[in-house]
Amino acid sequence: MTKKLYIAEKPSVAQEFAKALKLNMARKDGYLESDEAVVTWCVGHLITMSYPDAYDPMLKRWSLETLPFLPEEFKYEVIASVSKQFRIVKGLLNRKDIDTIYVCTDSGREGEYIYRLVEQMAEVKGKARKRVWIDSQTEEEILRGIREAKDLADYDNLAASAYLRAKEDYLMGINFSRLLTVKYGNTISSFLKKDRTVLSVGRVMTCVLGMVVRREREIRNFVKTPFYRVLAKIDASGHPFEAEWRAVENSRHFQKPYLYKDNGFKERERAEGLIAELSQPEPITMTLQKIEKKTEKKNPPLLFNLAELQNVCSKALKLSPDETLKIVQELYEKKLVTYPRTDARVLSTAIAKEIGKNISGLKAIPGVRGFAEEILEQGLHKGIGKSRYTNDKQITDHYAIIPTGQGVGGLGKLTPTAVKVYEMVVRRFLSIFFPPAVYLKYKLELVRQDEHFFAGFRVLTDEGYMKVSGIYNTKKKGEKENSEGKEESEEDTDIKNDPEFLRILSEMKKGEIFPVNELFVKEGETSPPKRYTSGSMILAMENAGQLIEDEELRAQIKSSGIGTSATRAEILKKLVTIKYLALAKKTQVITPTLLGEVVFDTVNCSIRSLLNPELTASWEKGLNLVAEGTITEDEYMKKLEDFIKRRTAAVLETNRSSQIFGAYQEVEGFYKK
Repeated sequence: MTKKLYIAEKPSVAQEFAKALKLNMARKDGYLESDEAVVTWCVGHLITMSYPDAYDPMLKRWSLETLPFLPEEFKYEVIASVSKQFRIVKGLLNRKDIDTIYVCTDSGREGEYIYRLVEQMAEVKGKARKRVWIDSQTEEEILRGIREAKDLADYDNLAASAYLRAKEDYLMGINFSRLLTVKYGNTISSFLKKDRTVLSVGRVMTCVLGMVVRREREIRNFVKTPFYRVLAKIDASGHPFEAEWRAVENSRHFQKPYLYKDNGFKERERAEGLIAELSQPEPITMTLQKIEKKTEKKNPPLLFNLAELQNVCSKALKLSPDETLKIVQELYEKKLVTYPRTDARVLSTAIAKEIGKNISGLKAIPGVRGFAEEILEQGLHKGIGKSRYTNDKQITDHYAIIPTGQGVGGLGKLTPTAVKVYEMVVRRFLSIFFPPAVYLKYKLELVRQDEHFFAGFRVLTDEGYMKVSGIYNTKKKGEKENSEGKEESEEDTDIKNDPEFLRILSEMKKGEIFPVNELFVKEGETSPPKRYTSGSMILAMENAGQLIEDEELRAQIKSSGIGTSATRAEILKKLVTIKYLALAKKTQVITPTLLGEVVFDTVNCSIRSLLNPELTASWEKGLNLVAEGTITEDEYMKKLEDFIKRRTAAVLETNRSSQIFGAYQEVEGFYKK
């Protein structure tokens, strides 16, 4: 009698598959077995790429003469610490009574790579192979994945891109790390007063280091510019409000060179001069020239992908991206949420049709029970498939991270932080079924002696979805947000608890005259760029180096980004571990170290293109094109080898030691205690 073999990425996932199959399985050493099937597992990666000395013992020594290292055939080896499990898996894959292999590793490029390496090293032949692709670990999803499993060959292009990604990181890391260490390591050690310096260089990590160093230098070089705004305190029937002067077309200051933008002066004396002009004759009054009243809607945000969740957790919970990924992976393995390593922020058409099941399961959670019941009772979920929250074209491997509606009985076993992350996912999910928040906005334009003052007010008239998501507002106190998610100027003031002033506003008429209690100067100064936080860095990596905080705009810009949702957190963690970057735990702010700046300058004057976010993203896009079958593995590999050959030759032909030392002298003062 023949059997089917199911191979998962981790023991815990294998256990879920065994449960879903509902077979009487006996536990063996490294696998489970019944009369009909065998379930086994990897423990993450079982196979790795061999170091250069496996090709030639002479390559153990780092030398410029042996570079570039570009093997024609790549060598792989079993990881020693997990060799026992590999032997077990190899034996099962090649057992004569196994006729079909179901590949159940994580549904993504890395999961594909993990299995393909095992199959390659185990030399599997003559077996039917099926790929199980699932979005959660719930029983019905596992059974659906098995039922609808496709031939593994359908994923050959994805596997090709996975192999290429590993080869690319391997070749760039080994060649460029050795090249720059041998060429400049001793020089750097001498001025850092260290015994030995090994430069760690990589396709993605070096680019990220460059982004942080450039931002730090922008901040250092920033010169604050003071500016002076003129404001009026106006009385509206005993309710004072502030209005801000702007140099509009009729103003005698319109487009003058001494202005700072159109709402301030570069010199205080100019601002005080304007006040003197407007203070006569007395009494000081202003005429309401224009009043606008409009309703503005703010839609629920798109669902979480991993980058967005990492960004929000960094702001709200001060979690590093690595910590967030560990937590959401745990939630996935406990069946609470769908697959976390996703770039999509929308639902698929298929899941949208069944979304009532997810919502129904959330009725078991006291904090959100009422919202789930309201959605189901009023049928608020029925049109979600035709909304902006469902779009098959914006999904590559998996849809957004959403709650499954299952596993809620295990919430009590989670850490308090994990519960908070889960609640974020739940509330973001439920919010998309509610209507937009509605604001009533007033814009006032007042005039005195052809000089115009402006004021803006808004009141939340219908909280809509915000009643669901409001508790995780990551804005700082006093910071406002308009419908596009951008920070507003100070002229827009929220009115929350002043119904009398709202009544006065509603009754204002054009031509009405208001007394001015005071004209005064408010001093401000330009602000330097903000340092990256761990969360904003993840967003910048997702958008190929652009820190796009506006989520509507992010949704419109489709780029491959730097790294992938599965690797970005690990890259940041590595840069901190090797002390190129420093991460402040309490604030999640990222800064470079002196060593990190020296490495940046070394790369900048030798292999500058490694610091280019657009180029780094283009490599990632190339991998996606291989996965899609648009370009071949050979085409990609040729470009990669040519890149390494050219950059290696350029470094060998030049000596930039004096430039590196000069750059070091410029920055060392910032790190002196």
